Order: sequence, then C-alpha cells, then structure tokens
Amino acid sequence: MEQKQILLIIPAYNEAESIEKVLINVKKHRLIPYMDVLVIDDGSLDDTAQKVKNQGVKVISQVFNMGYGVALQTGYKYAVEHRYEYVIQMDADGQHDLVNLDRICEKLGCLTEKENAPDIVVGSRFLEGSQSFKMSKLKMIAIHIFRIVVAHTTGCKLTDLTSGLQGMNKKAFSYYAQYQNFDTKYPDLNMLVQMLLLGFEIQEIPAIMYERVAGVSMHAGLLKAGKYMILMSLSTLKVYLLYRKKRIKEIEKRG
Repeated sequence: MEQKQILLIIPAYNEAESIEKVLINVKKHRLIPYMDVLVIDDGSLDDTAQKVKNQGVKVISQVFNMGYGVALQTGYKYAVEHRYEYVIQMDADGQHDLVNLDRICEKLGCLTEKENAPDIVVGSRFLEGSQSFKMSKLKMIAIHIFRIVVAHTTGCKLTDLTSGLQGMNKKAFSYYAQYQNFDTKYPDLNMLVQMLLLGFEIQEIPAIMYERVAGVSMHAGLLKAGKYMILMSLSTLKVYLLYRKKRIKEIEKRG
C-alpha cells in the first residue's frame, strides 16, 4: 500500500457524544485517499476509544489523562515514526468544519508542489471569510493581548493565537516531536512565538468553526480561563527570555 502524505491528528478526552459523527464525516472527505486519521484518546472515562474503534479508525489510548499537549506530541511522534510529510490537527468535538482541511492542505501545498509554502498554518476565526461562534469577553481580551505580545516579540501579526486547528510540514512537527521542544502543558501562543523566533514561517487561513454541542471545553469557566491566560502569558515570557539569552550568548561568542 502506498504511503499516504498526510496524518490527521484528533486529540480526544471524553468525547463519546461527538467523536463518532466527526469520524463519519471525516471518512467521507475528499482528502481521505491521501490522509490517515489518528485519534489520541487521552485517558477518557467514557467510551470514546470504543466509538473510534467502531469506525475502524486508528486510536492510541493513553493509560490516564495526561493533557492536550501530551496527546498532540504523541501524534507528532507517531507522524515522525511513520514518515508522514504533513500533519493536520483538529478537535474531536465537531467545532471544526471539514472545509478547513481543504484550506490548510492548499496553503501547505500538501498535494501539489508549492513555492514558499509556510511551515505552519493556523485556522483563524478572525480573518475575512471566517465564521465562528461568540466568545466570552475575557477570552477576547486574552486574544487581543496575545496578538500584541506576538507582534512585539516577533514582528509577526497573527490573529488567532489559541486555535487548535493547525497544519504543519515535516520540519515543524519533527521539531515538536523532540524532547523538550514542545510545551505539553499549554501548547498555544507560546509555541507559535517559539517557532517564529526560530525562523519557522507561520501563516493563517480563514476558518469555519461552530459552537460545541456536547462535552465541556478544557477552558470552560471564569477561573479556568483566567488561569489559562496568566499561565500562557508566563510561558510565553519564558520562551522569549530563553531566546534572548541564547541570542546574547551567540553574539558574545562571535565578539
């Protein structure tokens, strides 16, 4: 059997109410002849893993709940081991319209050779042509602050720094798969800042997203959202300071 180019990674935790419908739709998608699907069941307490198996889709089940970032990195390691060229990641809750897969694939040049293709593509809810659900004021404030942070630290203007909808080439996901290169606690804004500072190119595409109809978001609730905003800011600051420290050492060596 010919090696497929793309691996679709779907992290899932207690998504038994949504995952089956998501997979049924994914298996009908036009990219399926070129794409394998991998669900990482992050120690779900419900029958998420069984629902995935019922659809004949590959599932890796973590022994216990290790977190969203660990689930993603498990997928990146699998992609490296099985020699995929591209990874696309999307949520298991049905929030991401499958048209986004086409847009990411086109931007990355997955099926056709494309000059100057970016290393990472992020699905944005805030570009012209996007469609999304209403977000809380606190989350919108956080996103606005994150935009300022990215622009100030990297000079790059990105609009959606907490999007779980992303695609990346082998260079990017191979880097993420390595030990200590990927923040498994809060892999959002800080990882984008890190990759930009390292010289990876990141571009956005307009994304279509829907409101969750089942299950609970990992950032649900005022306290969780506030904690996430603080920890993400601190983690991003750490990334930036480490980069500055490294650059200073390089300059001192050359001097």
